[in-house]
Amino acid sequence: MGHALCVCSRGTVIIDNKRYLFIQKLGEGCLLEPHLGRVSTNWGRHPPLLQGIPLSPSSVGDDCGPSLTPLAHSGFSYVDLVEGLHDGHFYALKRILCHEQQDREDAQREADMHRLFHHPNILRLVAYCLKERGAKHEAWLLLPFFKRGTLWTEIERLKDKGNFLTQDQILQLLLGICRGLEAIHAKGYAHRDLKPTNILLGDEGQPVLMDLGSMNQACIHVEGSRQALALQDWAAQRCTISYRAPELFSVQSHCVIDERTDVWSLGCVLYAMMFGEGPYDMVFQKGDSVALAVQNQLNIPQSPRHSAAMRQLLASMMTVDPQQRPHIPLLLSQLEALQPSAPGQHTTQI
Repeated sequence: MGHALCVCSRGTVIIDNKRYLFIQKLGEGCLLEPHLGRVSTNWGRHPPLLQGIPLSPSSVGDDCGPSLTPLAHSGFSYVDLVEGLHDGHFYALKRILCHEQQDREDAQREADMHRLFHHPNILRLVAYCLKERGAKHEAWLLLPFFKRGTLWTEIERLKDKGNFLTQDQILQLLLGICRGLEAIHAKGYAHRDLKPTNILLGDEGQPVLMDLGSMNQACIHVEGSRQALALQDWAAQRCTISYRAPELFSVQSHCVIDERTDVWSLGCVLYAMMFGEGPYDMVFQKGDSVALAVQNQLNIPQSPRHSAAMRQLLASMMTVDPQQRPHIPLLLSQLEALQPSAPGQHTTQI
């Protein structure tokens, strides 16, 4: 899938025969979820300086709270803001330093995962190429730039003002997230790293799933202790600890791991939308064991902001036994039934 690429003079690059102007570096060694997307034309010639989220190698997988996100690969990564000179739109150029063949394969696989989908709730890949730098390579993923940031950005913005998302807003967001997951699961994959920082918000507040680097086959048949340990180690590196399903902390020697790991993570996302933080964020931040905490049924706080139906929906997602956890199609049908039904009824946008 390699395409011609060159770094030209005066801070421009050419990808797929289109020229992009370098605007600014967004960060090093990080994946900048709040900054993948395109800006509106009335935002000004250039956006304000954007700050990245630092990520040390030790933070990959078992990271330090909801604002830190593991890279999709072991390779070090940079993200630059660029402007397409052919269309005037802003893009995020993610550059992954590939030290080994495995890094190149992982980067190519992430690009392939993006190309599987043409869905409004899944981040599209604009272009991908591999650039040689002597004996090493850089994988370049050109992605849309979302000026509104991520779901976590919105949760924190409201929390700083002492506010929370309304139930109608939560239901609308949850519906879009579920539709994105439904598309992923329908192709036989699972996301495996769903969390608020991996959900972008479009101009109209629609959720868009990103960071497909941890995706793998939805249904994994584990046959033996060696395979179980390998999967457990993989999850520790690729699945954020405070959003990781219980069955991935201690993988049984003979079991089936399926796409309902995403349903658990979705429950954690729903909890964060309802209460302003993930259910296990504080457990991790205090240094307590998330692996032990997730083995007990979650205690959902009472709040007049949430209906009994929403609380029940959350409880079903957070079922410890994965075989008792619902699949996405069932959740979608329940969600659609909970949406405001009166014709023309207004739902507050995010």
